[in-house]
Amino acid sequence: MASVLKAQSSNVAKASAIKKGKRKLEDALVENSMDIDESTPKRKKNKQRVLLLSSRGVTHRMRHLMNDLEALLPHVKKDSKLDSKSQLHLLPELADLHNCNNTLYFEARRHEDLYLWAAKTPNGPSIKMHVQNIHTMDELKLTGNCLKGSRGIVCFDKSFDETEWARLTKEVFTHIFGVPSGARRAKPFIDHVLTFCMLDNKIWFRNFQILEKDPLQPNGPLQTSLVEIGPRFVLTPIRIFEGAFSGATVFANPEFVSPAVVRAAIGREKGDRYRIRKENDMERHERREVRRREEDELAVRKVFA
Repeated sequence: MASVLKAQSSNVAKASAIKKGKRKLEDALVENSMDIDESTPKRKKNKQRVLLLSSRGVTHRMRHLMNDLEALLPHVKKDSKLDSKSQLHLLPELADLHNCNNTLYFEARRHEDLYLWAAKTPNGPSIKMHVQNIHTMDELKLTGNCLKGSRGIVCFDKSFDETEWARLTKEVFTHIFGVPSGARRAKPFIDHVLTFCMLDNKIWFRNFQILEKDPLQPNGPLQTSLVEIGPRFVLTPIRIFEGAFSGATVFANPEFVSPAVVRAAIGREKGDRYRIRKENDMERHERREVRRREEDELAVRKVFA
């Protein structure tokens, strides 16, 4: 019995000594962390969250594009369709309800016209763009592939640093398409690149997978290459507003022509062709009447009447 009591007392003494050592170690760590905090600045946390939604009237291709963007951006929160296209002031409130500080809003118009709003909520700015040449992942059938939820490198062309509106667009796109390291459903590695290129005052979007080995030689040396995944689309900037979906116009694209204006011009051209054809028919009929000879008394129609 005495031996058992001695063993218990020795165990208690060892545990108390270990606790004292842990306390000293924790105090030392706290002191060192305080010194580090005082000497080095705190690192900012990237807390970007994006609300993704659309208006009524979107087609199946537009829905597939939204699903592809949701798969590429794990920090996106998707909401139901917005009923009214004229009440855009509701979008900042919806973003606030979903605890999002960015908004991607797809606005569908007649004749399958699609417009994209990219905005910083609730104070702005916001960019309105026309979406063209949409190709989804399922439609392209490309060989590239990336893990769902992985983070992507956002890459911009050097043309984005040449003008003020391009720099502003680059900043907004960086906040929206740059996935934070601590985002929900985000994987802790990077395996694809999101590229934005400027050509003819249009923004071309492409998504590439990063391959570190040659597919034909999997056991060969490291060889970094890019393989396109999709989706593809082209954005034409229309206006940049100071606020979120409202406010003063900061930039207006003078080269943008509305699709409705283009369709009206095509209709007028077809109408002009029809009018010219009818005028030619009338002139031909008048020439025939003028050149027609008068019938004499021995004409066949008069003799055998």
